[in-house]
Amino acid sequence: MDVRQMKIKAAEVALSYVEDGMRLGIGTGSTAEEFVRLLAEKVANGFKVQGVPTSERTARLCVELGVPLKSLDELPELDLTIDGADELDSRLSLIKGGGGALLREKIVAAASSRMIVIADETKVVETLGAFALPIEINPFGAVSTRIAIEKAATRLGLSGELSVRRWGDEIFMTDGGHQILDASFGRIPDAVALSEALFAIPGVVEHGLFIGLASLAVVAGPNGARVMEPSA
Repeated sequence: MDVRQMKIKAAEVALSYVEDGMRLGIGTGSTAEEFVRLLAEKVANGFKVQGVPTSERTARLCVELGVPLKSLDELPELDLTIDGADELDSRLSLIKGGGGALLREKIVAAASSRMIVIADETKVVETLGAFALPIEINPFGAVSTRIAIEKAATRLGLSGELSVRRWGDEIFMTDGGHQILDASFGRIPDAVALSEALFAIPGVVEHGLFIGLASLAVVAGPNGARVMEPSA
């Protein structure tokens, strides 16, 4: 299987966990989009779900394919969220936000009874950090916030470039009107400590470390898909 086929396989297995009538958080990214396409086929055949999208991009795809949507205010408590990841480890700690939707993704995941991650095996790592960590910041005081992040990282023994995410010649703006700093820290030995340090900085809106949110992961490789549960 090529990488897209692996993503489709992971999405197929995850879809088996979705029950008729569920309130469903629908993630963002290339693997989540494969899930939406498969879900739409079931919906077209009479399957009932109410979906809450984690981004405007996902919302557009769902509308295009006929997946019924509600806002999170209309459905503030969800049964299940299916979403991808940029990295995951054996504890199912994640780095997310490569597509820029980390704030809404985390809000939706936290509102759900369960979160299932879908990914291809290239996303599984021993220690998080090979993928640059997205940090969503308020545009006001962006330089001060960046300096505070650099100091917090230094205290934790982390270093690496912090780059403002751009879309062509323009600074990338999230659906919530924020900027993203991509932090190339490399190996992150203590994700919990980094999470706490980032949240202590007023200008940080959210970050891409998803800790303790995923209850299951479906990981696809060349020989099929396997289910991962959090290790102790």
